[in-house]
Amino acid sequence: MLALLSTFSWRELQHHPWRNAAAAAAVMLGVALAFSVQLINASALSEFSQAVRAVNGQPDLELRAVQGGFDESLYQRVAADPQVALASPVLEVSTYAVAESTGGKAERLPLRIIGVDVLAVAAMAPALMPVPSSGAERFALFAPGTVFLNPAARQLFSGPKLRLQIGLELREVSVAGSVGAGGGPLAVMDIAAAQDLFGKGGQLSRIDVRLKPGADAQRFIASLQLAPGITATAPGDAAERVSNLSRAYRVNLTVLALVALFTGAFLVFSVLSLSVAKRAQQFALLGVLGLTGRERLQLVLAESVLLGLVGSVLGIALGTALAALALRLLGGDLGGGYFSGVAPSLQWNGAAALTYGALGVLAAAVGGWWPARAAQKLPPAQTLKGLGARASGGKGHWLSIALIVAGGLLALVPPLFGIPLAAYVAVGLLLVGGITALPWLIALLYDRLSPHVANRLLPLLAVERARRVRESAAVAVSGVVASLSLAVALTVMVASFRESVTRWLDVVLPADLYVRTALGSSASDTAYFSPEFVQALGTLPGVARVGAARTVQLLLDPARPAVTLIARPLDDPATALPLVGGLLPVPPGHVGIYVSEPMVDLYGARPGTVFQPLSQSLQATPGTATPPFYVAGVWRDYARQFGAIAMARADFERLTGDHRANDLALWLDGSAGDANVQQGVRALAERQSGAGALLELASVSELRATSLKIFDRSFAVTYWLQAVAIAIGLFGVAASFSAQVLARRKEFGLLAHLGLTRRQILAVVAGEGAAWTLIGALAGLTLGLAVSTVLVYVVNPQSFHWTMDLMAPWLRLGLLCAAVVAAGTLTAWLAGRAAAGKDAVLAVKEDW
Repeated sequence: MLALLSTFSWRELQHHPWRNAAAAAAVMLGVALAFSVQLINASALSEFSQAVRAVNGQPDLELRAVQGGFDESLYQRVAADPQVALASPVLEVSTYAVAESTGGKAERLPLRIIGVDVLAVAAMAPALMPVPSSGAERFALFAPGTVFLNPAARQLFSGPKLRLQIGLELREVSVAGSVGAGGGPLAVMDIAAAQDLFGKGGQLSRIDVRLKPGADAQRFIASLQLAPGITATAPGDAAERVSNLSRAYRVNLTVLALVALFTGAFLVFSVLSLSVAKRAQQFALLGVLGLTGRERLQLVLAESVLLGLVGSVLGIALGTALAALALRLLGGDLGGGYFSGVAPSLQWNGAAALTYGALGVLAAAVGGWWPARAAQKLPPAQTLKGLGARASGGKGHWLSIALIVAGGLLALVPPLFGIPLAAYVAVGLLLVGGITALPWLIALLYDRLSPHVANRLLPLLAVERARRVRESAAVAVSGVVASLSLAVALTVMVASFRESVTRWLDVVLPADLYVRTALGSSASDTAYFSPEFVQALGTLPGVARVGAARTVQLLLDPARPAVTLIARPLDDPATALPLVGGLLPVPPGHVGIYVSEPMVDLYGARPGTVFQPLSQSLQATPGTATPPFYVAGVWRDYARQFGAIAMARADFERLTGDHRANDLALWLDGSAGDANVQQGVRALAERQSGAGALLELASVSELRATSLKIFDRSFAVTYWLQAVAIAIGLFGVAASFSAQVLARRKEFGLLAHLGLTRRQILAVVAGEGAAWTLIGALAGLTLGLAVSTVLVYVVNPQSFHWTMDLMAPWLRLGLLCAAVVAAGTLTAWLAGRAAAGKDAVLAVKEDW
């Protein structure tokens, strides 16, 4: 076998290097994309976990507030408990910092502030221990208005002073040293100074607890009798939570990357089919000389494995380079929002490299299996005479129907470990079932078309050829069906998502102008608008009315990210929210809430039920009884993947006494232009607090355009994958036609002897190409619509817990199918040019 590979197969590679290089490149591309996604996410998750461990230290337990903070009196109880070896109080605040700038406009950047007890933090979390700089004061650790920056913050803020945003004001602090904690930008300061600076006197965000040896953690938690707004968790829950949540995102990216590998298998199939067809007489001669059919099969399979091995090795190298480049330029986020602010270094994984390399080799071997079987079944004597193999009869279509039915049933299976694994298998079964049904579909269609072309010679030859060698036709168009179905599925999914986002924006952006000062909900407690500012805003010229919204983060489950509570005017929830389903009346004595779709899946907040976790988490004003919260409706929210709860602002203010606002919506009366109103808003902020530059204003058209631009940029890679898939499919058509016309040279020569011109013969070949790619386009369109249905209604809700409306862009799909048919016809015509020349006429002499 090695001797044949080094001589027989090596000669073929030397004669057609570019064809084999294209097959290896397709495998390389699929492996590189999948492996780079794996490396990027693994490196980001590892870096994030290390940063969490550095910031949280090594406690046994964390006592954390569900919303905002809790009274520091709990710290006294915890520290005095005989089971506790060490307790460290912590105050965490997210805000924005502006560095002193010698020229130009200073930029606001997010900064996490951690207030610690410097006497306890060294033993609990050494990475948070402040290290004063050489010129700092002796007691800088305890000085008010003094911060210590970690390396990430040092890169952003190099000056000796910082200004931190509190409401619409900027407070100046001094940089007195550094801390060693990794991860995103953060600043450490004395906890008492942080409480005074941010107006959180007597409040803590968490308490890190280290128990004495032998102490039972569960018994200790029970003895504390914690209030409903405080949770006790293990310190590793944060990293595990992000890992679990990002898993579905990582799997979806990996599956998308493996699309290239899937189409690469078809390219290997096409290249080896053409190679086997060109070497058919050589294989037959080897058979006459004693090479058995099984050995011919092994030889072609070995060629496909070698192609896959070369492609996989190159793919691992390319994937490593792509991952290193992406980590340097983009960080580890990849657009999912799970690792924002993390700048990880590449962490290469040998086991992952072997896994994805093996996938590449397996894909090439699968692609080479059918050409290997064709080489095995070659009849030596008949092939040496140039007659080709006998056309095989079509197999039953019951297997195809069974695969399609199985795919449909698997689409109904719920997700496993938060991942739609069954849905992915369902997509694969639908594709395989549809492709294996091609011979039956070709016979079904052209058996009915044949009588209509019986009196027209050239169409008759094309249709009869497709009918009688439908197995070969199926082989030729299988690549087109696979690639077109994936392209159609991605086109429908992206179009459906974009249309759903557009409709969602129409509902959630009803006002003319929007004002905010916090760039994200994490800083909603430090970057906000005062009630006085909101009231004054309504008196500005050109402003008809103002709608204020307050956002609050609630940690309902320590194993999941915080949920966003949105308090906003809800006079008519049916028009103010993009509801999914009907609106239920709120029973007397209950407060109506409206949850986003992820809340239903993740927390069981179904319409018509009382949502008890909110009653236990919302911090009501002292003396105010918290009423039951009734889920009156479900709404669609594409901005917050982890869940959101909307409630009337009047109810929120009555229960909490919090009158602050984070987002403002302005309806204009037309008496003043947008630019004049925006200028008036900034001037008002400047007069009240001197912080007009801290506002961000945008019209509804600007927000819509920005949102859709971000959407289009996020899905740009899918259009590139569609183009690659279609190109590979058309290459497969060209290779298959080339293989078949080479075996039909005597047939073309006989047609020439019977009087057909070269132009007519080419018309027959082009007609065959049109007939075959037409059925391929119809099958690809049908399969693509079926796959898109699974993606829209199963994969997307199971992965991200939100739904969308299915929308098929028929004009774009029609143009795509027409382009495929035209390109397939052209490639068939080009493939037939060489076979219809003088050599075809002379080839008939070989049997005279």
